Amino acid sequence: MWRRRVGALLLRPRSSSIPTPSATHRRRHHLLLPVSVPDEKGPLASNVLLLRLFTSQAGADGGNPRKPFIAFVLGGPGSGKGTQCTRIASDFGFAHLSAGDLLRNEIASGSEKGELILDIIKEGRIVPSEITVELIRKAMESTDAKRVLIDGFPRCEENRIAFERITGTEPDLVIFFDCPEDEMVKRLLGRNQGRVDDNIETIKKRLKVFENLNIPVVDYYSSRGKVHKISATGTEEEIFGAVRKLFASLGFENFVFHKSRGL
Repeated sequence: MWRRRVGALLLRPRSSSIPTPSATHRRRHHLLLPVSVPDEKGPLASNVLLLRLFTSQAGADGGNPRKPFIAFVLGGPGSGKGTQCTRIASDFGFAHLSAGDLLRNEIASGSEKGELILDIIKEGRIVPSEITVELIRKAMESTDAKRVLIDGFPRCEENRIAFERITGTEPDLVIFFDCPEDEMVKRLLGRNQGRVDDNIETIKKRLKVFENLNIPVVDYYSSRGKVHKISATGTEEEIFGAVRKLFASLGFENFVFHKSRGL
């Protein structure tokens, strides 16, 4: 049902003279696009083609009706959330999903969808939330894990709304790695990973984007009692010690500890 709504919203023809497919046809074909899509060669062309591909193939793998425990992990650039996510996944038996990695993997696969995503990025446009969420949904349905960790997503309120609308669910837990700006700047400047955006000017811009777009997401889930803030200052071990305490308080057992004991 949501796929028809997404398609209808993003692909609605500008001219009322183009007939709307009947309900029977929509049920039969899942999503029936108009023969003539307006502005086919314009800036929305890649979005239109991507939506065609995703909606036509959605559900083809049968899906997984079981809802896993979903945890969002948020934090500013340089907060160390990626490192902590790797350890959480390993120690507590989570499948670790990264929206950025999923997009990059789709591009690297050389698929038609990946090529269209790359075109959107090359044109300096943001990949539509619906596309990113569909990749996350597919990844969640493809894993047998009972717990899923989604790293660095949602990045903004639009992402959040799209995730909840498309998946029909909310996260069970939101972990926010709270790190002072000066500490994030110091880490980004000192990590020497060869990233072109790790210079003071671009770092400041990234932090401003984070404050303007990500913090409202944190505030929203805080109002719903889902956010657990963890201080992201200190050593990696000190920060993960706080993570362990959080998961212990939530009733999660250490997956690695029990596995090593054959439990």
